[in-house]
Amino acid sequence: MPTIAFVVLEGFHAMALAAQPVFLFANRRIGRPFYETLTLSESGAPVQPTGGPAVMTEPFGNRTFDTVVFAGGDPNEVPVSPALLAFARHSAATARRIASICTGAFVLGEAGLLDGRRATTHWIYARALGARYPKVRVEEDRIYVVDGPVWTSAGMTAGIDLALALVEADLGADLARSVAQTLVVSHRRAGGQSQHSALLEMDAKSDRIQTALTYAKSKRLGRAGPRSARAWGMM
Repeated sequence: MPTIAFVVLEGFHAMALAAQPVFLFANRRIGRPFYETLTLSESGAPVQPTGGPAVMTEPFGNRTFDTVVFAGGDPNEVPVSPALLAFARHSAATARRIASICTGAFVLGEAGLLDGRRATTHWIYARALGARYPKVRVEEDRIYVVDGPVWTSAGMTAGIDLALALVEADLGADLARSVAQTLVVSHRRAGGQSQHSALLEMDAKSDRIQTALTYAKSKRLGRAGPRSARAWGMM
């Protein structure tokens, strides 16, 4: 059974753990416990995230896992300890793949695991990642990047996209699509997609316009005719 271990640092954003249900629902869709997920930290004590209650953890020690996902805190405030660096390097040598969500990329960068590789992080921190670790080929505007066994993603909801991509790599696109539907994800984003949504930039300024846009997207307003336009408040 592949174990997906999430390593969290003090102050990590709680949204990073929104990736965990992806693996739970993958188990449900295939009807058996394929994945196991764990939440780890250096001490094994509760960890306080940003935007949520304290999270219970287990100590990572010198354990070995199939996939290890690092979720970092503020890289300017939360130092990467020697024990965490050692575990990151141990994981790179023993795990099938390692990954990061948001500023977890700074842990991998500090361990030298991104040297010569393509990587990404939340767009707010992308330039800082490249400046601090110049050997990393930072792709500033990507949802996630896969370079060999190293997977890195942007922050916040991009962790869900990363998790869906991991499931797709293991169990196929159809299963990943089914999990996305279960999670009520409206669009499963590819890794190369921009972190900046063009649709969000065009976001409607009123409910009336939003209703019309939603109808237009689903029914192609240009073909629906004036009657439909009147019905949706456009005339």
